Amino acid sequence: MERRNADPGLVDGMTTELGGPRTADLLARLDQVVPWETLAKPVRKLYKNKDGGAPAWPAVMMIKCVMLAKWYGLSDPQLEEHLRDRLSFRRFIGLSLIDKTPDETTFVVFRRRLRDAGLERTLFDAAGKHLEKLGVLVKEGTLVDATIIEQSCGKKRDDGTSTRDEEASFTKKHGRTYHGYKGHIAADKSGIVTDYRFSTASHHDSRYIDEMTRAEKIAVYGDSAYSDTTRRRILKSRGVIDAIVYKRNRGQKDLFDWQERWNKLVSKVRAFVEHPFARMKRTGYRDVRYRGLRRNEVDFAFNLMAHNFKHALCLV
Repeated sequence: MERRNADPGLVDGMTTELGGPRTADLLARLDQVVPWETLAKPVRKLYKNKDGGAPAWPAVMMIKCVMLAKWYGLSDPQLEEHLRDRLSFRRFIGLSLIDKTPDETTFVVFRRRLRDAGLERTLFDAAGKHLEKLGVLVKEGTLVDATIIEQSCGKKRDDGTSTRDEEASFTKKHGRTYHGYKGHIAADKSGIVTDYRFSTASHHDSRYIDEMTRAEKIAVYGDSAYSDTTRRRILKSRGVIDAIVYKRNRGQKDLFDWQERWNKLVSKVRAFVEHPFARMKRTGYRDVRYRGLRRNEVDFAFNLMAHNFKHALCLV
């Protein structure tokens, strides 16, 4: 059973014109793009067997809170603070000025329930189907990319143990050592992420490309990390355009002229898959927030959903 919030009262009416107009306008537009009820449907099933206790916070409200946190790069304590302080945020999630505000523990428990039920993939796919119905997807090939999301290396304790996240791993890129995880995505030419995988940082970029592009029938775009003779042959046998950047083979001093021309042509399109990562990093998603693969995998999925919805505003 979901708790019922108070209807807007006199004080709410008197403060209608207050709050940041730009934030209010953006949230109003997002409110129209996101299929809140569709996303809330599988979430409500988690509370059907809840025994006793206070009524659950509304599913739509909690999903809106998760998206707010991702759109504005907020931690759980910061989200609680903003909900108490910002009129535009309260109106967006459906709280009147006299309603109680969900606290940071509520957000932790909500994410844990979603994680335990494995609902992050369900929600991501439902969001993708909705965006497809809106007509924002450009189905002219699949673009793949991966990025490292760093985790603290931790500190040594006096007893010789470490606070390091044991599920994170090390990898090297351009001569620098990184510690953390790696996010792998597939996107269309509009920059909407259509699929994802999340792994420890030591997994090679190309590890998940084949399963993320298995259904692709037109073209597969990727940088030179995905270059593989067998993969190129399989794509050709499927009638799929091999739009993966070429790299020099062993013993090859320079790329052939036709390879360089092809790489330039491919790179102009492939660059669109880098945009989702760039946008998420601008909102603070450069480092993981949690310890452990599963917690961060769920967080990665929600970041991708938030990006897709916000980017869709430019496409509808």
